[in-house]
Amino acid sequence: MNVSAESFTSNPFHICNICQKVIRKKEKGVRVPRPFSSGPSAFIPKEEIVEASQVDPQTEQILAEAYSLSGHVDHLTQVMGLHPHYLESFLRSQFYLLRMDGPLPLHCRHYIAIMAAARHQCSFLVSLHVREFYRMGMCQDWLKGLQYAPQRLRNLNEINKILAHRPWLITKEHIQNLVKTGEHSWSLAELVHAVVILAHFHSLASFVFGSGINPQVDPPNANGFQSVYISDYCTCDLASDHHLDRDLSNASPVAELEALMDRMKRLQEEREEDEASQEEMATRFEKEKKESLLVGSGDMKDEVMPTSKVSRFVEDATFGYQHFARHGEDNPPTFRAQDYSWEDHGFSLVNRLYSDIGLLLDDKFRTACDLTYYNMASHEDVDTTMLRRALFNYVHCMYGIRYDDYDYGEVNQLLERSLKVYIKTVTCYPERTTRRMYDSYWCQFRHSEKVHVNLLLMEARMQAELLYTLRAITRYMT
Repeated sequence: MNVSAESFTSNPFHICNICQKVIRKKEKGVRVPRPFSSGPSAFIPKEEIVEASQVDPQTEQILAEAYSLSGHVDHLTQVMGLHPHYLESFLRSQFYLLRMDGPLPLHCRHYIAIMAAARHQCSFLVSLHVREFYRMGMCQDWLKGLQYAPQRLRNLNEINKILAHRPWLITKEHIQNLVKTGEHSWSLAELVHAVVILAHFHSLASFVFGSGINPQVDPPNANGFQSVYISDYCTCDLASDHHLDRDLSNASPVAELEALMDRMKRLQEEREEDEASQEEMATRFEKEKKESLLVGSGDMKDEVMPTSKVSRFVEDATFGYQHFARHGEDNPPTFRAQDYSWEDHGFSLVNRLYSDIGLLLDDKFRTACDLTYYNMASHEDVDTTMLRRALFNYVHCMYGIRYDDYDYGEVNQLLERSLKVYIKTVTCYPERTTRRMYDSYWCQFRHSEKVHVNLLLMEARMQAELLYTLRAITRYMT
């Protein structure tokens, strides 16, 4: 069976004069490829990535080990190679998830990865795993679309879409529907394996879009899944001044950096002098959660995914992100980390049902969160712990997860509005990320530091998805 490529129409499109993205005119059914600059990333100069890999032997070694996985070092691996210690942890975890012994057959793992990446129209990841699936020579008809896959896999659609867009809606009933006795039932071990794959590739799509990963130039006859990005609107419209809140003509990057350093110093001094009460910290969390409503692109309720070749792997395409805290509605209760945390609950459950994956995930989470070079832009000998935790916890705050021991007042002090827009976009609807959003924050910082931001966002998102699902599994089991 051959999955043929759909032809692209060359004329009916125009180019945004802000971000240079090719966007579709109003006519329906027109498909155009996204232009991309030379190198692994459209956001990061090729030279910076190449130089990093040349001067760092550890990076070269890790990239060489990755080479055998897909036959080449892909753009994603090259960009992650800016942080070789993290890359090593990431590759170990992903290799175990996709290649080592586990509850699920190998070809099903790649198909689940395709399903997950397709929720965000991430053709880079979809095409990568279509190639892996195709190489296995099994069940080729499945590549025609989700409707050709077995019902057992199609039953994952509900939990896939909820995890990708509104993970706080996951309940024990969703778990029960999948593991109940019957012809298409899942064991708990199989389900945990599938959920980890789904969360892994949802969050990895955030990294791909957030880092501007360029499409791979596939060899001829690569089953018609050349990586492309297609859109019928420009996300620069969503990042207008009332969202980014930044006067690029008057902003002084040096002054902004110094101001951030001063705020970090002042917050550290305030921590040592006076600790806020539990009531005050709860109030600050609620305030930050509600303010996140006003950040970014607003509701996706009525948006339909653009038509593309990866959409064949998506059902219920209109289901998208909605804010956790919505005005005038009954919102889900806050997820209190002290009642169900990764360290005390999620880790042990996932490790019990899918041996050793908990250890690998825990190492990856810790590596991303603890990673530091003790510098910030041009400043050296800087403790960035406070800033890293603010980034991680802000993602969890948007997902309704609260840490009782964290003062969410620090988020507003440390994360400028343009950075919050970027975080929310990359985390909640990554396919809308633009070069302008990436450039709009931390202008004095190195690209490698912005890639570190993306690693934190990716791991925070993955952990949030896992927490909601593992809590639902725990409730099902008790």
